[in-house]
Amino acid sequence: MDEQEASEENKLSQDYKELIISLPREKGWITPYLYLFQGFWHSSTEIQAISTFQNHFQAKDSDIVVASVPKSGTTWLKALTFAIVKRQYFPSLENHPLLVFNPHELVPPFEFVIYDETNWQVHELPKMPEPRLFGTHVPFTSLAKSIKESNSKIIYICRNLFDTFISTWAFVNKIMPEFFPALPLEEAFERYCKGIIGFGPSWNHILGYWRESIARPEKVLFLKYEDIKEDVVFNVKKIAEFLGYPFTEEEESSGAIKNIIKLCSFENMKELKVNKCGTMGKGRVVENKHFFRKAEIGDWVNYLSPSMVEKLSKIIEEKLSGSDLSFRVYDLNNCT
Repeated sequence: MDEQEASEENKLSQDYKELIISLPREKGWITPYLYLFQGFWHSSTEIQAISTFQNHFQAKDSDIVVASVPKSGTTWLKALTFAIVKRQYFPSLENHPLLVFNPHELVPPFEFVIYDETNWQVHELPKMPEPRLFGTHVPFTSLAKSIKESNSKIIYICRNLFDTFISTWAFVNKIMPEFFPALPLEEAFERYCKGIIGFGPSWNHILGYWRESIARPEKVLFLKYEDIKEDVVFNVKKIAEFLGYPFTEEEESSGAIKNIIKLCSFENMKELKVNKCGTMGKGRVVENKHFFRKAEIGDWVNYLSPSMVEKLSKIIEEKLSGSDLSFRVYDLNNCT
C-alpha cells in the first residue's frame, strides 16, 4: 500500500474499510483506486460519503439539487440556479454573493462538502435557509431515498462526452498531487471507454437522469450544456419556471434575466478574485481557478485522433441506443 492509498484508507471508518475490500477495483484517475459501488465507480472516501448521505439526508419539498457528471457545466448551472432562486434577496448585482463566493460554496455538494468525513456531523442542514440548494455528481439510483420521494426538484446538466472527457482529463492533471505523475491522454481514454472514471460509466449516469426526466418531468429537468450555450435566455427562463420562480414581465423588461446571465458568465466569473485565489473542499482541497478552463464546445478536436473519436462514437451510439437521447453528430474529418 503506497502513501496516498494509506492516506485514503485512514479517512475511512472500520465498517467502510471492510466494505471497500469486498468491492471490485480498478486503477483510479486521482486516487490510487476506484471501486464499483452500486453500479458506478467511486473513490473509497466518496463511497463513505455517499453511504452517509443515503442514510442521513432528509429532504425538504423545497430543496433543489443541481446534478451532473463531473465537468459538464456544473459550476455554471450552480451559479445560474443560485442567482435565479435567490434573486429576491439579492436584487442588486453590485454586492451579490457570487462576486465573493465560488458557486460550489453557495450550492455545496453532498459528497465533497456536506457529508465529507471531516465535516458532515457539524453541518447544520436544518438551519439552512429555504429553498436549500445542493449539488451532486451522485447517480440518480444512489440518491438519498428522501430526495426521490419528496417534492424536491432536480436539475441535471450533461455535455457531449468528447468534451466531457477532455475537460475531465485536463482537470485531473491540474489538481493531481505534485508527487503523482501526470495521467497520459491515451491511458485516460482507454479507462474512459471502459466506463472507469469517477461517478462513471458516464453514459449510465446520464441515462439514469434522462429516464427519470421522461418518467417524472415535474421532478427532473434534463439540460444539455450545448443547448444552454446556444440560447441562454430561453434556458434561464425554463429553469426559473421549472423551479417555481418564473420571471415577471416587469423583471424581463428591466433586464433581470440579462443581468443574471452576465453575472454568471464564464468571462465574468473567471476574473473574480475568489475564483482566482480561493479554494473549495474539505478532504481534497481544489483551487477555484481550476473550475474555469475554456467553456468551449468542440475543444476535443484539438486532442483526439480520428481513431479515438470513432471508437468513442461507437460506444456512445451503442450505450444510448433505444433511449431517444442523442448528442450532436460530429464530422470525423474535422479531427486532427
